[in-house]
Amino acid sequence: MTWFVNMQDTFLSGWGEARNGRALYCIKCSSYTQALNIAARARARPEMKHVAVSSRPRKMRPGDQRTIRDASELGEVWTG
Repeated sequence: MTWFVNMQDTFLSGWGEARNGRALYCIKCSSYTQALNIAARARARPEMKHVAVSSRPRKMRPGDQRTIRDASELGEVWTG
Protein backbone atom coordinates (compact mmCIF):
# COMPACT_ATOMS: atom_id res chain seq x y z
CA MET A 1 0.00 0.00 0.00
CA THR A 2 1.14 3.54 -0.70
CA TRP A 3 1.25 6.09 2.13
CA PHE A 4 1.69 9.85 2.05
CA VAL A 5 3.27 12.14 4.59
CA ASN A 6 1.42 15.43 4.19
CA MET A 7 2.55 18.75 5.63
CA GLN A 8 2.33 22.49 5.16
CA ASP A 9 5.55 24.38 4.51
CA THR A 10 5.05 27.65 6.39
CA PHE A 11 8.22 29.17 4.92
CA LEU A 12 6.92 28.88 1.33
CA SER A 13 3.24 29.55 2.11
CA GLY A 14 1.89 32.96 1.18
CA TRP A 15 4.21 33.81 -1.72
CA GLY A 16 5.35 32.50 -5.12
CA GLU A 17 2.99 29.86 -6.50
CA ALA A 18 1.29 29.69 -3.08
CA ARG A 19 0.88 33.47 -2.70
CA ASN A 20 -2.89 33.10 -2.19
CA GLY A 21 -2.78 29.93 -0.12
CA ARG A 22 -0.67 27.21 1.42
CA ALA A 23 2.45 25.45 0.19
CA LEU A 24 1.65 21.76 0.70
CA TYR A 25 4.37 19.12 0.60
CA CYS A 26 3.38 15.45 0.20
CA ILE A 27 5.93 12.64 0.32
CA LYS A 28 4.87 9.32 -1.23
CA CYS A 29 6.13 6.35 0.80
CA SER A 30 6.27 2.66 -0.03
CA SER A 31 5.55 1.47 3.52
CA TYR A 32 3.87 2.66 6.70
CA THR A 33 7.17 2.35 8.59
CA GLN A 34 8.89 4.60 6.06
CA ALA A 35 6.03 7.10 6.36
CA LEU A 36 6.31 7.18 10.16
CA ASN A 37 10.08 7.75 9.92
CA ILE A 38 9.67 10.63 7.46
CA ALA A 39 6.81 12.12 9.51
CA ALA A 40 9.04 12.16 12.61
CA ARG A 41 11.73 14.02 10.66
CA ALA A 42 9.15 16.48 9.28
CA ARG A 43 7.85 17.22 12.79
CA ALA A 44 11.41 18.13 13.83
CA ARG A 45 11.58 20.84 11.14
CA PRO A 46 10.25 24.20 12.41
CA GLU A 47 8.85 25.26 9.01
CA MET A 48 6.70 22.13 8.61
CA LYS A 49 3.26 22.20 10.25
CA HIS A 50 0.20 19.94 10.24
CA VAL A 51 2.26 16.79 9.56
CA ALA A 52 0.06 13.73 9.01
CA VAL A 53 0.33 10.24 7.52
CA SER A 54 -2.51 9.34 5.16
CA SER A 55 -3.44 7.00 2.33
CA ARG A 56 -3.97 10.04 0.04
CA PRO A 57 -2.19 13.33 -0.65
CA ARG A 58 -3.64 16.35 1.14
CA LYS A 59 -6.54 18.05 -0.64
CA MET A 60 -5.97 21.46 -2.09
CA ARG A 61 -7.99 24.63 -1.59
CA PRO A 62 -8.10 27.48 -4.10
CA GLY A 63 -4.74 29.26 -4.09
CA ASP A 64 -2.79 26.30 -2.69
CA GLN A 65 0.31 24.88 -4.34
CA ARG A 66 1.03 21.18 -3.77
CA THR A 67 4.27 19.31 -4.41
CA ILE A 68 4.26 15.50 -4.40
CA ARG A 69 7.65 13.75 -4.21
CA ASP A 70 8.56 10.09 -3.96
CA ALA A 71 10.58 9.21 -0.86
CA SER A 72 13.17 7.53 -3.10
CA GLU A 73 13.99 10.98 -4.59
CA LEU A 74 14.76 12.53 -1.21
CA GLY A 75 18.06 12.83 0.59
CA GLU A 76 19.16 11.70 4.02
CA VAL A 77 17.64 14.74 5.71
CA TRP A 78 14.24 13.11 5.16
CA THR A 79 15.00 9.40 5.04
CA GLY A 80 17.80 8.97 7.59
